[in-house]
Amino acid sequence: MKSIVKNGRIIGKDFNHHKRLDIYMEDGIIRKIGENLEENEAEILDAEGKYILPGFIDMHCSVCDPGYEYIEDIETASCSAARGGFTSITCEPNTNPAIDNKTVVEYIVSKSKEYSLVNIFPYGSMSVGCLGEHMSEIGEMHEAGIVGIADGGRSIMNASFLANVFRYSKMFDMPVLTHCEDKNLAGKGVMNEGYMSSSLGLLGIPREAEEVIVTRNIILAEGMGAKLHISNVTTKGSVQLIREAKKRGTRITCETSPHYFLLTEEAVENYNTLAKVKPPLRTKEDVKAIIEGILDGTIDVITSGHSPTKLTDKNKEFDNADYGISAFETAFALSYSKLVVQQKVPLSKLVELLSTKPAEILGLQKKGKIAEGMDGDLVIVDLEESYTIQPEKFVSKAKFSPFAGKRVKGKVICTIVGGRILT
Repeated sequence: MKSIVKNGRIIGKDFNHHKRLDIYMEDGIIRKIGENLEENEAEILDAEGKYILPGFIDMHCSVCDPGYEYIEDIETASCSAARGGFTSITCEPNTNPAIDNKTVVEYIVSKSKEYSLVNIFPYGSMSVGCLGEHMSEIGEMHEAGIVGIADGGRSIMNASFLANVFRYSKMFDMPVLTHCEDKNLAGKGVMNEGYMSSSLGLLGIPREAEEVIVTRNIILAEGMGAKLHISNVTTKGSVQLIREAKKRGTRITCETSPHYFLLTEEAVENYNTLAKVKPPLRTKEDVKAIIEGILDGTIDVITSGHSPTKLTDKNKEFDNADYGISAFETAFALSYSKLVVQQKVPLSKLVELLSTKPAEILGLQKKGKIAEGMDGDLVIVDLEESYTIQPEKFVSKAKFSPFAGKRVKGKVICTIVGGRILT
């Protein structure tokens, strides 16, 4: 298979984005980058006036397959991801059955090859059934193809168990991805604890619930010399804790999602369940700290945070409504509009957050940047095009968003996976 993207402006440290270049791909690999490239029988895509970025890599999203295909499945998740410019996505292990053994890993790898438009890299659960009690067969899952060890969004409360996971993970040099929420402090809370929760009469989740576990996990990872990745950083205190740990040389990385630097707890006013996410949306002070963390490099990655559910399970009273957000198809435009257009963050920095750093953390050596010899995973974007977010037009089964009706800038025009041009 041969393809050429012509006349695009490539974003990367080795390129002048003012110069129009062609990218020739064969058998899924970038073979040549230059001007006026020609190749017999190659599929041509003209990117005149558009920018070419390395395909985005989503480190935190739910595919829901196996077990919850009625919410999302490999095919719809991949189509939605491709629509949003993601050429590679991960698979959280809290499926049914959980991704806690090599058989389930092999199932996902095999099914994704048949039904997915994008690359899917599963995480293995650190515990059997994602229950945090008995360690899963991490070594066998590593051989089967996992790229990280995760807790499936269920914070591990047993420090001794987590220490053993950190110790064992070093054998495979894989990141350990942890959701940070003290279950006892969080209790039955459903949103951020503060003025808004009090005014709505809803139980709150204090920021300390996140920060206590962030602190504990940093201490354990430092002691073991393990690779720690903090998922979904949402508070000012967490950003500072991670910043200080990095200064000490801790092997720590972290992520956040667009809704955590665009929305505050005020989004749940009038009991808006579309803004019910976990961890919860925080305060203006926290949003400011998240943006500062992105700017100074404390926060390494922007993920979509795609966590689909059925709309009927959102349309309930707030206490009983599901957590979740449909986010594959909005992540880039929201990030570009807020960070690049408003905050004047260089586009190259956004590429690092969405592509380069995730590839580095997950050990995907052939992905994350544009260069000869790298995988032909690209996204073509029109940075001048503005549009209104319309969830009813999402490819995902989860056709809802707290950003419905929001005007954004920066549109994904085309996604290319392994040299294959997707429309």
